[in-house]
Amino acid sequence: MRKLPARATFFMPFNVGKWYLCAMTGQVYKSTGSWYLVKSEQGDFIECRIKGKFRIKGIKSTNPIAVGDVVDYELEASSDAVTGTIIHIHDRKNYIVRKSVNLSKQLHIIAANIDQVFLLVTINNPPTTTSFIDRFLVTAEAYGIKTILAFNKIDTLDEAALDEQLYLQHIYETIGYKCLRVSSTERKGIEPLREMMASKVSMFSGHSGVGKSTLVNAIEPTLNLKTKQISEQSMQGQHTTTFAEMYDLSFDAKIIDTPGIKGFGIVDMNNSEIGDYFPEFFKLKEQCKFNNCLHKDEPNCAIKDALENNQIAWSRYRSYLQILDGDEEHYRTNLYNEDRIISDQSRKS
Repeated sequence: MRKLPARATFFMPFNVGKWYLCAMTGQVYKSTGSWYLVKSEQGDFIECRIKGKFRIKGIKSTNPIAVGDVVDYELEASSDAVTGTIIHIHDRKNYIVRKSVNLSKQLHIIAANIDQVFLLVTINNPPTTTSFIDRFLVTAEAYGIKTILAFNKIDTLDEAALDEQLYLQHIYETIGYKCLRVSSTERKGIEPLREMMASKVSMFSGHSGVGKSTLVNAIEPTLNLKTKQISEQSMQGQHTTTFAEMYDLSFDAKIIDTPGIKGFGIVDMNNSEIGDYFPEFFKLKEQCKFNNCLHKDEPNCAIKDALENNQIAWSRYRSYLQILDGDEEHYRTNLYNEDRIISDQSRKS
């Protein structure tokens, strides 16, 4: 697990024309980039902004504050309304990041202070490739966040798609990942999902169109989140959740609904540590002949031996090589064709 950066240091410019009330503590429930919706310890919501710059040692991100952050803020009274100014971020117990869409050298913090993540996977409506799943899992492993795979829309699967879903479930359950089979429309798997979410902060993530908002509505109908249909031409989803947002649920749980993502850019990692975030590789690494084995060209590699003996899935190994070789060109492009073909070939290997 990676060591988290030190706490933020805040730089506040001099401000005139408004007066400040006492400092308060709350949690960020929504971020729109410039405004943050913060819930106070008393249960009130206040819109807050940042004044000055937050600098967090060891991390360069496009968003210094994320949903789930615990912050200190000061109420700011003006002639229009009472808003807040965030002055401090509390230490995070964890967070999950990916590469920024437009600034590839910077990170985007998806959410912070999470107990678990549900990665929603659909087989063909839209398709979720193994390369996307594995990139997400590697990042979650690196930042110490438990991930559960939720195979959604199981009511739409024909025989071939069902076979593929069960195959993928077998791969990841064998590794040790918890998997669920759910259907929002038929309410299959909803109760076990609610039980796993009780008393926890859970984040839902996945491609656009995998049914995150629909599933949240099935879990908590009173939220009534907006949903959209899949594009029949591209088989890709359309964004309904524009910004990450956290909701309080009626059964003592919190959920963070996040915007759909097309690809998952891996944060820079040393080649020597990438294999450690593949649990099935990590279990075997000490059996390799060389301590610095990268499981690629070295002789007497336990991982490659296990691969040949069908003890490790070829799709997982290909994902590992893609990350190891720094192939960031295709993590977003060709997501629904080339990688899909590789995934299908992996099943036939």
